[in-house]
Amino acid sequence: MTSVNIDVARTYFQAVQTGDMAALGELLDADIVWHQPGANRFSGEHKGQGAVFQMLGSMMEASQGTFAIDKIHALMANGDLVTATIHFAGRRGDASMSMDGVDLLRIENGRITEMWLFSADPAAEDAFWG
Repeated sequence: MTSVNIDVARTYFQAVQTGDMAALGELLDADIVWHQPGANRFSGEHKGQGAVFQMLGSMMEASQGTFAIDKIHALMANGDLVTATIHFAGRRGDASMSMDGVDLLRIENGRITEMWLFSADPAAEDAFWG
């Protein structure tokens, strides 16, 4: 099961990197619970696929389409949990952010049911998103 869950996570990150919303729709459970870190307009718990897609779309709009996970360093699994060490970045006018992070995915029956995100520099991320 661990290797299957790593494959699901790998497919998820490929979909995020290529903007494949159809694939994301297949991978995110309809009732997903997404835990966005920080103290900014996107922070908090987002419940349901619609709420997650709305948040991600707003992040792309706020970053003028530049927000991206540009590197996946490692994927590791333990049962239904998969963690990914990543690097992400975004620009908006003269503002920018670029940092490492960790994404923790709970995967059940081939779908992502819960997601926790961690940022290396929460203050910088909060300043970027506002």
